[in-house]
Amino acid sequence: MVQDKVKEIKQSLRQLMDGSIAQSMRDKGVHYHLSWGASLPMLREMAESLSEESSLYELSIALWKENVRECKILATMLMPADEVLPEVIDIWMEQMPSQEIAEQASFNLFQHLPYAPQKAYQWMASDQELYQLCGFLVLTRLFMNGQEPNERGINEYLDQLEVALGSPSLAVRKAALNSVRRFAELGLVYERLAKSALKHLNLDLL
Repeated sequence: MVQDKVKEIKQSLRQLMDGSIAQSMRDKGVHYHLSWGASLPMLREMAESLSEESSLYELSIALWKENVRECKILATMLMPADEVLPEVIDIWMEQMPSQEIAEQASFNLFQHLPYAPQKAYQWMASDQELYQLCGFLVLTRLFMNGQEPNERGINEYLDQLEVALGSPSLAVRKAALNSVRRFAELGLVYERLAKSALKHLNLDLL
């Protein structure tokens, strides 16, 4: 049963407890209902050992429902990108508890979704910080993988880039800067567009 597996995972996580990491998060103002401070390499190892489970989709859903840092990160590592519906991703985004989970979800899962570009453009245009963050993080990965946006996508991206580079959120600004560097690497036309957009903002980062 999925719930039994979740219980077993939580028991294993308890044994990985690292108080210094958990304390460091609290010091940075990151509060979870529960956090055992397990490191990301430990969680990746655990995800690898669970990857042969028969019902990864159900297990991921159950893990995400736990208000525990490690369970949420594991959920993003285990969820099969080709199975999860956009509606489920929308729910996860609504429930996104922190910048760390947003970053992990973008890297482990969101960038691999079949509908990743649509979601990234949608999130990028949101007025909510974690949505914007995920949007630019996902686009960065897509650009790195050589995915070129169409003309409408380019215009949307450059419009939102300007907004994001003026954001009060350091995380959003950093994600936007990383994305424009990767955007410029797609080719000469993209590099010129990026330089032109940044010049307009009196920035020269390329």
